[in-house]
Amino acid sequence: MKGAGSALLSALLAVALSGAFASDAWAQRQTERSRQKVAAEKQRAGIQQQLAAIKRDINQTESAKEDAADTLAESEAAISDANRALRDLSEEQDSTATRLQELANQQAQLAQTIRAQQQQLARLLREHYVAGNEDRIKLLLSGDNPNRISRDLQLMAYVSQAQARLLDAVRSNLAQVEANRDKVENAQQELEEIAQEQLDQKNTLEKEKARRAALLGTLSSKLADQRKQADRLKGDEERMSGLVDRLARLIREQAEAERKRQVAAAAAAAARAKAKAEAEEKARVLAVARAKAAAERRAERERERERIARQNAAAKPGVKPEPMPEPIKEAPLVVEQPRPVETRPEPTPAPAPEVLLGPAAPAGSFTSLKGRMGSPINGSVVARFGTRRGDGPNWKGTFFKAPEGTEVRAVAPGRVVHADWMRGFGNLIIIDHGGEYLSIYGYNQALLKRPGDSVRAGEAIASAGNTGGNEESGLYFELRRNGKAFDPAGWVRF
Repeated sequence: MKGAGSALLSALLAVALSGAFASDAWAQRQTERSRQKVAAEKQRAGIQQQLAAIKRDINQTESAKEDAADTLAESEAAISDANRALRDLSEEQDSTATRLQELANQQAQLAQTIRAQQQQLARLLREHYVAGNEDRIKLLLSGDNPNRISRDLQLMAYVSQAQARLLDAVRSNLAQVEANRDKVENAQQELEEIAQEQLDQKNTLEKEKARRAALLGTLSSKLADQRKQADRLKGDEERMSGLVDRLARLIREQAEAERKRQVAAAAAAAARAKAKAEAEEKARVLAVARAKAAAERRAERERERERIARQNAAAKPGVKPEPMPEPIKEAPLVVEQPRPVETRPEPTPAPAPEVLLGPAAPAGSFTSLKGRMGSPINGSVVARFGTRRGDGPNWKGTFFKAPEGTEVRAVAPGRVVHADWMRGFGNLIIIDHGGEYLSIYGYNQALLKRPGDSVRAGEAIASAGNTGGNEESGLYFELRRNGKAFDPAGWVRF
């Protein structure tokens, strides 16, 4: 019996842990991180297509005249992508490592709990072995006081229930251990994926930096000449205005799409509520009618019984009394559940534009921050809005001189509506703050956000650079409303 008890415990633990070490299948599994990345890329595809169409439209309206900075576009965009990927991977790595540590702590706590439960279970099995399996039979045949026998049997039942609960708890904790093993395995694989991606991105970054340095060496004199050409500066300004106008149109389309979506959702919810109310009212009226009809039938039968009773009381002796009617057996009243209301399908309207951007900032939120916004970068102002720009047009924004890689921050909350390379401005990011307000950040080495992303005030969105053929490293910053640039000095603390 003692060997059988140990075998029972071993069998229980073996069954509960049977799948714990089947980790070879993980090599064929896709990690949760990979699935989320694929879903995110699909979600971003729509807005990327619309922005690519805007870029093609701008390129088609431009002169075919060669621009030396265009030669740098591919390498500068690749450097930006690699830097953003490395930053994202670093954040993912920290988050995954934290999750892995939490799982390890949970695993240790579960292991400690299971050891205590195993010891308790082993003690119960030993006691069961010592007592034997005939406790209840012996007690019933003992001839003792029936009340005492009943009490002892009840206590034994309580003990059995406690043992069953203990077994269930052991099984549950062992299942949690197995689930945690899966999560740990997944997190470890994610860290391996991240490390490999970081290595690939670092190699890409170094290669593209070397490529850009070589291009700058061959184009330096040409870039210097083009920076002095007034028509180039004017063309850059017109290109920016064209991009802002097209983005404003996209923002309006997205706002209209969101409005239509909300109207459609509200109409559908109202229709469902109305249909439910009508069905419930119909069921209530039907229930009332049935109850009234049943009451009338009972009253009619009662009147009939009274008539027969009076007739039989007045009948002469020897006359067979008329039988009483059987009482009505009322069927239980069942209130019908509301049924879905069948509606004829209406003609399908033309599909509204898909809502691809993040939620718009509340109206008035940007103007409420006037004079209180922090500087977009830690740097020195070397060109202000409205000052002369060589022989070309006046500056439409502010240029901050700062070392390459300096963090660029959003001046206010909003959503990214553009993040791409553009002639004259290099790696450019534009944020919509609602109310027709835009903030523009150019010359960046790297763009850390993608179109559609929501950003907070002070959040890092880029790193400073001198992309787009510009001479000095830093940040070009603009504020616009209704497509028109205005002086940020009264809005942002420089």
